[in-house]
Amino acid sequence: MHKIVSNFISIQNEIKTQLKYNNQSINIIAVSKTFSIEHIKPLIDFGHNHFGENKVQEAIEKWTILKHANNNLKLHLIGKLQSNKVRLAIPIFDYIHSLDNAKLAKKIFDEEKKLNKKVKIFIQVNIDNEPQKNGIKKEDLYDFYNYSSKELSLDIIGLMCIPPNNLDSNDYFKEMEHLNSKFKLKNLSMGMSNDYLNAIHNGANFVRIGSKIFGSRI
Repeated sequence: MHKIVSNFISIQNEIKTQLKYNNQSINIIAVSKTFSIEHIKPLIDFGHNHFGENKVQEAIEKWTILKHANNNLKLHLIGKLQSNKVRLAIPIFDYIHSLDNAKLAKKIFDEEKKLNKKVKIFIQVNIDNEPQKNGIKKEDLYDFYNYSSKELSLDIIGLMCIPPNNLDSNDYFKEMEHLNSKFKLKNLSMGMSNDYLNAIHNGANFVRIGSKIFGSRI
């Protein structure tokens, strides 16, 4: 068995045994940014469908042919989306995890209308109001959610956060679970290679795992 597949199965088993979760209810996004398709292919061949990319251009170059050949592949944009890249992002991505401002929301709405395609979207929350991070502030979340989901009819399926570095993420995950349930949203995107078990324990059902599957990035 290929090492990458073995890594992936270990993560599935960990989720199942430590948290008593059914694997099907947790979407593991294999974060494939910077890795070549040759490096990723064993996991595709194994039958895994959810992959995460940070950059629109890289995703187009890597995934366009593969996605045409395989309808089951689901591509997640987990990095910052610039409004001038929306035109390129909507055709290739199935999920956007980083909706973080009104201008971007309107741009996504316009492009979806042109292409007659709906993308599943997470609103990125700046959970600790960090000035260097993107995301909607907690106090602005209610208005922004209503604007995005009601006025623009975007398919907002959940919230997403990246907790502060070097702090215990548990409290932030708990707060995110509370916010998500307040909006009656069924999906929650949080947790990476170092804290995905904590995230799942606090309600995440989309986790973004890169190095623990693919190894260190060069």
